[in-house]
This record gives sequence, structure tokens and C-alpha cells, in this order.
Amino acid sequence: METVKTKQGSNARYTEAVGKRKTSIARVRIVPARQTEITVNGKPFNEYFRTDELQHIVTDFISPPYFDSALKVSARITGGGIHSQGEALRHGLVRALIVLHPELRIRLKKVGALTRDARIKERRKFGHKKARKSPQWSKR
Repeated sequence: METVKTKQGSNARYTEAVGKRKTSIARVRIVPARQTEITVNGKPFNEYFRTDELQHIVTDFISPPYFDSALKVSARITGGGIHSQGEALRHGLVRALIVLHPELRIRLKKVGALTRDARIKERRKFGHKKARKSPQWSKR
């Protein structure tokens, strides 16, 4: 879904991408701006992700060693836990950045920023207590 679209009724352009991790899905829109501003589900970024670790996970690849310009970021995140949502947002940001600046792809791929973590909980099977745990077996 990495596309460039035009907002209706406006000349402002934005880039949209989807980032995923486990069961978290983040729809990210970025617009070049004068000052970096991130909103997540209508809340300011540092209110949604309260710990420094989570904030660092998200802003890791939009900071100077990789990217210098300021961006206005808005994201809608659903599913998963807060840590998983942070990594899904980072994945979406990186994918959107690559649409804007294709030359960043090689550097970001090398550090593993484009990798999607597809690990999800395995479903429970019929006749089992959990995904793989079977009932106790007795020979007689």
C-alpha cells in the first residue's frame, strides 16, 4: 500500500505506508514539514509511547544518521501490545521514507529496518489443550 496520494480539497501531498509486527498494524502518513511532529491515534507521540525505550524505537530511523529532514507523521495503530505497536510504527515509517527517498533503501535494509516480524500466536488445534500441548496419554 506504499502510494503517494493527494489529500482531498488541499494541495498538500502525503506518503502513506503500512507497517506490521506480530498482530499490530500501523497505517502511517508522512508529510515534509518544518518541524518533526508525530501523532498516534490522535494523541501526541510522547503521550502514546511513554517510555524512552519505545520513543527511541520509533524515532530511530528518522533521526540524523539516516534521515535529516523534518516530517509531520500521523499514524493509526491497531492490535498487539504497546511494544509491538511501536515496532509496527517504525516499520511503517521506514517504508514511507523509502517511497520518498529510494536511495535510503540500501542503508536501511542493511541494518534490518525493513524486516517484518511475522511471529504470531499459533492457533489451538482440536483435541489439544493448547496449540501443541496434548492431553496426558496413558497406555492402559
